[in-house]
Amino acid sequence: MAWDSGLRRLMMIYLPLGCFVLILLFPFYWMAITSFKPNAELMNYKEHNPFWISSPTLAHVKHLLFDTAYPRWLWTTMMVAIGATTLSLVASTLAAYAIERLRFRGSPYVGLGIYLAYLVPPSILFIPLATVVVQFGLFDSPLALILVYPTFLVPFCTWLLIGYFKSIPYELEECALVDGATRLQILRRITLPLAVPGLISAGIFSFTLSWNEFIYALAFIQSGANKTVPVAILTELVTGDVYQWGALMAGSLLGSLPVAIFYSLFVDYYVSSLTGAVKE
Repeated sequence: MAWDSGLRRLMMIYLPLGCFVLILLFPFYWMAITSFKPNAELMNYKEHNPFWISSPTLAHVKHLLFDTAYPRWLWTTMMVAIGATTLSLVASTLAAYAIERLRFRGSPYVGLGIYLAYLVPPSILFIPLATVVVQFGLFDSPLALILVYPTFLVPFCTWLLIGYFKSIPYELEECALVDGATRLQILRRITLPLAVPGLISAGIFSFTLSWNEFIYALAFIQSGANKTVPVAILTELVTGDVYQWGALMAGSLLGSLPVAIFYSLFVDYYVSSLTGAVKE
């Protein structure tokens, strides 16, 4: 019975979990070994093992950090992601609270319409948005990305927060209304403290999408110094048909670390937001 139980646990838990971890982490492993492989090993798989490093080198990382504008690209990406996330959370919070709590005529349809706006592909929206960006004189400026990214962040975050505000008992707000509190006071002192997991979940979603966004950053930024990491490593580290694979993988690996750190810091809040807010 013990052997049968151990074998069953191996087949039903550990083997699928091991396959999942292997598939999930293999791209990061490949980026890591490519970042520290010399060009001789990268270009000759017949004599060198493609899955291991014989002679590690920091040449690719050194080239990326000191011979390119990668630190500035990383800083620009961070500022754009933080700015767009902050702007989206403020707008989404106010919109979600108004739709869920104020109960004006047609509020359910407004919420549905906001979510449907999220389903519009960015490849369709970037053409009219480009006209607006040029008319306001924001072309080739990171500020353009901060103002444009909320067009696809606000709809989903609003829809997510509507569901989260719905799980907070309305009786708490009714008591505050009886005591003479205004709607903004209720939102600031009662609703938002209870909705912290939902806000963090929306923030993680917004930060990740802003960090990895490619189409708008490619269309609205032209100069190499103002580019974000996803666009810069593809356009600045590829010259003609020559791919700097070591620097490309090092840039991708370093560019994924802030998002991984952001997730690890708030993963508990993210999981709790998926299970609801206040339990009666």
